[in-house]
Parts: sequence; structure tokens; C-alpha cells
Amino acid sequence: MEKKLAELKARLAEVEDLGHASAVLSWDQATYMPPGGAPARGRQMALLSRLAHERATDAALGHLLDDLQPYAESLPYDSDDAALIRVARRNYERDTRIPNALVGELNEHSARSYQAWTAARPANDFAAVRGNLEKTLDLSRRLADCFPGYSHIADPLIDYADEGMKAETVRALFADLRAQMVPLLRQVLDQPTPDDSCLHQNFPEDAQRAFGERVVAQLGYDFSRGRQDKTHHPFMTKFSLGDVRITTRFRPDDLSDGLFSTIHESGHAMYEQGIDPAYEATPLAHGTSAGVHESQSRLWENVVGRSRGFWQHFYPELQAAFPTQLGGVDLETFYRAVNKAMPSVIRTDADQMTYDLHVMIRFDLELAMLEGALEVADLPEAWKMRYLSDIGVCADEECDGVLQDVHWFAGVIGGSFQGYTLGNIMSAQFYSAALRAVPAIPAQIAAGEFGPLHGWLRENIYRHGSKFTANELIAHVCGGPLSIDPYVAYLRDKFA
Repeated sequence: MEKKLAELKARLAEVEDLGHASAVLSWDQATYMPPGGAPARGRQMALLSRLAHERATDAALGHLLDDLQPYAESLPYDSDDAALIRVARRNYERDTRIPNALVGELNEHSARSYQAWTAARPANDFAAVRGNLEKTLDLSRRLADCFPGYSHIADPLIDYADEGMKAETVRALFADLRAQMVPLLRQVLDQPTPDDSCLHQNFPEDAQRAFGERVVAQLGYDFSRGRQDKTHHPFMTKFSLGDVRITTRFRPDDLSDGLFSTIHESGHAMYEQGIDPAYEATPLAHGTSAGVHESQSRLWENVVGRSRGFWQHFYPELQAAFPTQLGGVDLETFYRAVNKAMPSVIRTDADQMTYDLHVMIRFDLELAMLEGALEVADLPEAWKMRYLSDIGVCADEECDGVLQDVHWFAGVIGGSFQGYTLGNIMSAQFYSAALRAVPAIPAQIAAGEFGPLHGWLRENIYRHGSKFTANELIAHVCGGPLSIDPYVAYLRDKFA
């Protein structure tokens, strides 16, 4: 068994390394690659994805897993070896359903579609990417059809990102959340609107970047195993547990955009940096689901980063970095500015009270496209109508409407967005569990001591990687199933 286990790990390491090599190319495309490199980059990424898929679906790997199954069943469920064999089998059974040619075609198309989007968005030109999006929709349906027997065509795509979730489950959860949040939002919007003009002055990019990097270093992001670069749409990527990178963007007239993007992506990165090093080059060396991953970025960005205690510590330093802009602005004014609730058109700029409405719109639209109820050609108009009905505002231009998010232009349609709201829900549930274990956390945050919270997250969530499913992790950490109650209570306590 030891020899077979070693062979399994060697085979899995090749799959992981090919995936990380592809991630390097993807990161380069999103940061430094000149536009002329797009066609070749698409071919290169398609080749790597096919090679990784060939190794991931090799019959010899399946035979190894069969041979190791009795060994796994003899071990405790939470042992590392049992978890590795369990997760590797789950991945193998999923991957063997997908033709190698489809994997290559999807990756090559995604690379080219992304590059087209980077030009189309600033040009406000949906027509330029409409054909790409129609092909993405076709590829997404073909991918879903590799998993027959679903209740909804989006189910396999949602399950890939958030195992155990289905369209019906997410719709019910979102309906429950909407029913509780919309009345609270109306109460908040009936109150006087905070003045956030202090955030919309001239903030030099270099100073923004320096301050943001100092903040996330104090939170626990390890720059000796990471770095930050600029991109069109912020993201985190990992090439190994020793190389976990973040990207951000800056606007000179909006301090909050770059700052909170940096904190958000560092939350993703700290999760990956905190995974048990023994899991390196195995399928366990990843976050367990999109929702759990998003819970960590939203926890640090919002629950911590927009808290009063956080700014009691950091605001004097921010004022020192921008004395002309913020020297005359008191802490309470700034705190209310970064927590201002107001309907807006950009998801990544949305406040905590309206953010989930943005997610629900996208989730419903991608389900409608997959169902065939919405044509890609009609997507911009459908987008505007949903924004008007759900949020009360809509973008004047497509660059701030249907073109604002990268997801559909650099991946698949389906399973892309539910993780953001699942992450918000989990962030409050995990933070509530952390407070039960360490009640002093809020006071520690106000004193600039982030180690206790970071340490609790590392011990209870980060180190496990994908050893447990999201539902198993929530039950273990929180003592019960996924619940919207802590999230609604958090929002009510903060905003009402």
C-alpha cells in the first residue's frame, strides 16, 4: 500500500504541476502579456490543459485508486491518506466524464475570449464579444451534458464550484435571504445617506499601493510567498503553497476600490498560504469550495476590514499617508463612508447591504441562458431590466453593465456567481464561531492584533485545504449546517 500510495502521489503531482504551469500563463496574460500574445497563449493553455486532463484520466490512475480503496476504508475518515484517496477518486470520476478535446477547446476559447473582453470593456463594445459569449454558452452546455441525469442543466456546473449545491438549493437559499434582507435594506435607505466624498479625492496610486500592502502584511499575508500586481479584474492565483499571488486595481478618485480589492484578494491568499504544507502537489492543497474560499475574502474585506475597530487601528496611519485628503476627516465620518449603503451598478463596488442582490441577478441570468430562456443577444437589455427592478438603478453603458465582470468571458456560464453570496453567509457563520472561541477578537483587532483571528482561521479552516467538503467543514467548525441567521444578524446589528 505504501508503494501504491507513493505512485498515486507522484501521478497526482504531475496533474497539479501542469495545472499550476497553466496558472502562470493565465496570470501573465492578466498582468503583463502584450495583446499580441493572445492567440499563442490560447494554444499554450489548451495544450497544458489537455496534458493535465490526460494524466488526470489515465486508466492507470483509476486502477491505483481501486487498489487503494480498501486501505482508505480501513482508516479514520479524517485521516490525510483517506482524504487524499477520497478526493482523488471524486476528481477522477468527474474528469473521466469530460472528453479531452472539450477540455482543450474550452481552455483555448477562454484565453481568447478573455483577451477580447479586455479590449471590449473599455471600448463599451458588447457586440465585439457577443460571438465569444455565444460560444462560451455552447461549451458550457456541452460541459454540463457530460454529467447526464441532472435536474437542472446548471447543476453540474454549480456542483463543480460548490459541491453538493444545485440550482434548486441555491434558488431557495437566495429567496430566503432576499425575503429577510430587502426589508432591512429599505430601512437603511430611509435613513440619511452618509457623506463619502472623502473617498473620492485624488489619491496617488503609489501611495495607495504602499498602504494596502502594509495592511495585508499585518493581517497575515506572507509576501515572502506572494506578491501583488495590477490587472483589469482583481484575482488570487497560486503556483504552489510557496507562491500565492494577488492582483488588484487602483482608481485615483476612489480610495476604497484598490484598498478593499487588496484586502479581499489577500483573504483568498491567506487561506491558500495556510494549507498544511504536507498537502503540497496533491488535490488537498486547494480551498474546499468557491463558497468557503469567498467566505475568507469577504470575512477579511468586510467583517474585519469595514469594522470600526479595524479603522480605530489603521485610520491614523491612513491619514498620515494622505494628510491633505484625510487630515481633516474624523474617524466616524470615514467609517460611515466605507460602509455607505446605496444602490449602485458595479458589483465589486457594492456595499454589504446591496451586494447579494448583484449576485442574485447574475445567478438568475446565467441560469436563464443555460435553459435557453434568454439569448445572448438579449442579455444587455435583460441585465438593465433586472437592475432597475431589483436595485433601482442601471448602468448607462455596457462597460458598467453586462461587461463589468470577467467570469463569463474567461470561463464557463454557470456556477460562476453563487459562491459570492454563499461566502458572505459563511463569513458571518465562521466569524461567529471564532468569537465564541476567542471573545477578545474585536478588541484585539482594534489594537492591531490580527494574529489571534488569523491563527484561529488557520487552525480550523485553512490547514485542512480540501480535506473536507464545505458542509463537513461548516458542521465541524460551527456545530451545525449552513445557516443565513448569523449573516442576517450581523447585517442587522451593523446597519439597522
